[in-house]
Amino acid sequence: MSGLNRIVSKEDLHNALQHTAEQSLLLFKHSTSCPISARAHRELEEYLNATPNEKITYGLIYVIEDRDISNEAADVLGVKHESPQALLVKDGQAVWHTSHSRITADALRGILV
Repeated sequence: MSGLNRIVSKEDLHNALQHTAEQSLLLFKHSTSCPISARAHRELEEYLNATPNEKITYGLIYVIEDRDISNEAADVLGVKHESPQALLVKDGQAVWHTSHSRITADALRGILV
C-alpha cells in the first residue's frame, strides 16, 4: 500500500508542495467528525489498498485538528476549501480537485493514471 502521509505543519505542507516538481501529490482534506468525509476516506483507502499509482505521493490534512494548514493549502493552491476534498498537485499547482461524494476509488483510479 502506498503511504498516506499526514501533514501536520505548514512546513510539511510547503515541503510536500515543493516536491511536486518531481512527483505529483494527491492531497486529501479530511474532517474526522463528518460521515461524508469518513466515506470518502474509506474510498481513498480502498484505492490505496488496491493498485495505487506509485509515482504519486499521498498527503492527508485533518481539517478540524489542523485548520491553519488546511487554510494554507487553500490559499497557496487557490482552491476554495471543502471537506472532504481531494486535490492533485503538479509543479506546485492544483491540476484537478473534487469533493464530497465525488471522491471515490473509481474516480481516483481514473485521474491518477
